[in-house]
Amino acid sequence: MFGRKKDVEAAAPVVEEQRSGKGRPTPKRREAEALNRRPLVPTDRRAAKRVQRARYSEQRARMNQAMITGKEDDLPAQHRGPVRRWIRDYIDARWNLGEFFLPISAAIVLILIASSFLGGREELFVTIVLALYVVVLIALVDAVVVAFTIKRKLTAKFGKEKLGRGVALYAVMRAFQMRRTRLPKPQVRRGEYPA
Repeated sequence: MFGRKKDVEAAAPVVEEQRSGKGRPTPKRREAEALNRRPLVPTDRRAAKRVQRARYSEQRARMNQAMITGKEDDLPAQHRGPVRRWIRDYIDARWNLGEFFLPISAAIVLILIASSFLGGREELFVTIVLALYVVVLIALVDAVVVAFTIKRKLTAKFGKEKLGRGVALYAVMRAFQMRRTRLPKPQVRRGEYPA
């Protein structure tokens, strides 16, 4: 009888313990809650404000640099993406009548003011106001042409589902800005249309 037990014990396979789980003990509840507790207001508000201002200042500097260089990663959200990049390049490559709207309108208004001080005639005022209306009308027609052209070309290149909202307005607003004042700065020369 005694011999049997020895044989059974010797024949029993050695089972190794298999570890399961995360490999560390579960923390006590109060320890977990203590890790989650942090003050809503920092203890040193001035230092926290300085750190936050420095972080915002650095972000603004990167964004301003991206507006000049056209670096996609740091641009504001409204200017990011291949569709917006293509729109900017297309508008910057063409001559837009809208970009001359502001200087021509300012010149017409200055002529109107100068002629009123010099005792201008009524026919001159009517002619100047009509010229201003013609400039506005031409700029609006150009804006409509730009909007339809951009939408058609973007749909052909990227597909209708990738366009998003406001692409025509984005193009028109850029077309009405003078080339030197556009942000992000133009990355192409006139006539260098995107593929």
